[in-house]
Amino acid sequence: MARNLYILAGTLAFFAFGAFGLSFSNIAQQPGSPGDASLWRTMGIAFLVLALIVTLSGIFSTLFEQAERRAEEDRALRRRKRGQA
Repeated sequence: MARNLYILAGTLAFFAFGAFGLSFSNIAQQPGSPGDASLWRTMGIAFLVLALIVTLSGIFSTLFEQAERRAEEDRALRRRKRGQA
């Protein structure tokens, strides 16, 4: 699951950098395009914050999965030691 969160975070970061790039380009002055540069910057900031939150949740997911796996390994090791004694 953490891999999916990292992919989502990368996609959101890509959109954030794209929105930042559009805010500084001349495409905002073209007819028919959304011309509010501050709107593009705001969208870029929102995408970046979402990407950081998703990345943090991916990191936590990885850490909890690793802790759960190690705890299960420790329980199995203790069971084997008790069975031998």
